[in-house]
Amino acid sequence: MGSFLDKPKTDKYNEHGEGNGLRFGVGSMQGWRCEMEDAHYAKTGLGGRLEDWNFFAVFDGHAGVKVSEHCAKHLLECIIQTEEFKQDDIVKGIHTGFLKLDEMMRDLPELASGADKSGTTAVCTFISPDDIYIANCGDSRAVLCRNGVPIFTTQDHKPVLPGEKERIQNAGGSVVIQRVNGSLAVSRALGDYEYKNVKDLGQCEQLVSPEPEIFHHNRDQADNFLVLACDGVWDVMNNEDVCSFIHSRLQITNNLEEVANQVIDTCLHKGSRDNMSIIIIVFPGGPSPSQEAIQAETELEAHLEKAIKEIIDSTPGLDYENLLQRLYDEHIPGLPPGGGLVSKCRFIAKIFKQHYPHLAEVTCEVGCM
Repeated sequence: MGSFLDKPKTDKYNEHGEGNGLRFGVGSMQGWRCEMEDAHYAKTGLGGRLEDWNFFAVFDGHAGVKVSEHCAKHLLECIIQTEEFKQDDIVKGIHTGFLKLDEMMRDLPELASGADKSGTTAVCTFISPDDIYIANCGDSRAVLCRNGVPIFTTQDHKPVLPGEKERIQNAGGSVVIQRVNGSLAVSRALGDYEYKNVKDLGQCEQLVSPEPEIFHHNRDQADNFLVLACDGVWDVMNNEDVCSFIHSRLQITNNLEEVANQVIDTCLHKGSRDNMSIIIIVFPGGPSPSQEAIQAETELEAHLEKAIKEIIDSTPGLDYENLLQRLYDEHIPGLPPGGGLVSKCRFIAKIFKQHYPHLAEVTCEVGCM
């Protein structure tokens, strides 16, 4: 759970799609962790009377992948099959679906025997023609960007929050080094049944609660995009940075897989040591590529390439890490907002290796921090 590799695994899993006027892109990467424990689900058009509805979710697993993978496969079904959801009480349907799934998973053989102690956070959204419903359980996060700025974010469920801490203590637990009983870093999650065995307390009164917080927003023509991501992203980029960065990238490319990859690469280079998964859902009012933005990016990369050549030529034998420091010191103008120089590490590494292969011993994956 807390083990790290000697070198990050930077291979990406990607997918993309579109439907009902939405476009989405998914990016995930194992990073420095020894195992990939994230999972996700993305679907436009849910069929039948929900054909104009869409569902997206990110799950950040811990202590194994069993629960995160199971939730990715079954959460949607558990929600839409509730009587409340069928009767168009969407908020209650989501709430019931979360609790139902958490109770059902107790009977899975590996979890029932205690052989598997995994759990997962969950952040998900239903998007209909008129509404956005967002549910969060744990410290994965959803951020809605409108007119280029974040206008809504979910709250991370951490044990130090007063309400969460009170529930933990009422269940006989404690918060030590900001963790439940000194161990678990989130106060709400699916699974984690070793924290849910206090007799005479309800399902949502345990040390760790499976109860989601649920939010509703009316859709607006000014909605740009919605981001769902695990804490491997939010640990190193705040809401404003993520929105600014994605907004700027969408003015350069329509390739949402590429934008998602740029976000998680940037997070890696900013120091994230966790698995990373992100879904970017773009509304009709989202930014689109413009010649002005594309030209500005071309000029930025030309400036960077010229600066790299000048620095290397003036300092023979300079390694990659020191090259980056020199570039930082130059205060390059026009860098991507929210991303800065680290968001161009892939480009910098490519130029470095192209022109100075004999010096390129330190790769972008480990040198750009």
